[in-house]
Amino acid sequence: MSSGPVNSLVQAMSSTAPLAAIFGCAGPVLQADEAAFFRDCDPLGFILFARNCQTPEQIRRLTGDLRNAVGRTDAPVLMDQEGGRVQRLPSPPWRKVPAPGLLGQLPPEKAAMAVALNAQLMAMELKELGVDVNCVPSLDVNDAAGHQVIGDRALSADPGVVAQLGRALADGLARGGVLPVMKHMPGHGRATVDSHLELPIVTADRRELTARDFLPFMSLADLPLGMSAHVLYTELDPDNPATLSKRIIDEVIRGQIGFQGLLFTDDLSMQALGGEIGQRAAAALAAGCDVALHCNGERADMQSVAAACHGLTAAGQGRWQSALDWRRPLESASREDITAKLAALL
Repeated sequence: MSSGPVNSLVQAMSSTAPLAAIFGCAGPVLQADEAAFFRDCDPLGFILFARNCQTPEQIRRLTGDLRNAVGRTDAPVLMDQEGGRVQRLPSPPWRKVPAPGLLGQLPPEKAAMAVALNAQLMAMELKELGVDVNCVPSLDVNDAAGHQVIGDRALSADPGVVAQLGRALADGLARGGVLPVMKHMPGHGRATVDSHLELPIVTADRRELTARDFLPFMSLADLPLGMSAHVLYTELDPDNPATLSKRIIDEVIRGQIGFQGLLFTDDLSMQALGGEIGQRAAAALAAGCDVALHCNGERADMQSVAAACHGLTAAGQGRWQSALDWRRPLESASREDITAKLAALL
């Protein structure tokens, strides 16, 4: 990896496959040097955060400029627009999106409909900005003993309810033309520390994990996109967190859970993972993740990730094509009507 970004640029340009990476950008406007970097390394797509979002017109321009940089109108643009504490679109001008856990507390006869309507609204809001992938649903099961980094980002503390509402959320996004990403496989709810800051260690045995943590992911294993967890499960792999564990990806995520879609890493810049950033990316891809996700927009970091990544594999390309095929025709619906129906349920 010491040869720097040049090798990755040559590698990416010599292949028809995009680089197996998703990158962020620094601010609300794509700078010329950023555009040149993205043109040369050709990542699969991009992800936006609050730092990138100001107004609808500005975001539309940014998503268009990002796609123009790689010359692919279908390059995915992701966002974590969960609601509650994790809302990338500022309010105002956008609505304040309710937290998933708040919707999960509604009576059962209302909760699924509210989750689906809210998801359809989110999709409509994102789609008009050029964002076509939303990193939800979080299928982590809320745990009172866990760190609140998950908390009300989870739909419920009941794995059956998480599965039911996760399906409603994914269906709502699909009705609005946006792809869902289920996360964080194989389950982040038991983590007692924040993986943005340090590595969570979960000691539950496989029987406990299967009965609670894996269940929602198993129920939604047909979804097209997923994201790994930066969590160490001592009973599954005592040496590597899930993102870097070939054993967990092969035996649990692909095997027991049965997920066959495109697997993103969680953000490689999070401090749960040790080592140089390029080494993290290389290890994640070697373990079986399809795409390395790097979010902070730091150029030096992105160059290291680009140098460590290869083109999207044939299997990854097939999984991405299956995700595109998963999209459904947009449903004709009035935003005002959906908003009114949701308000009546809350």
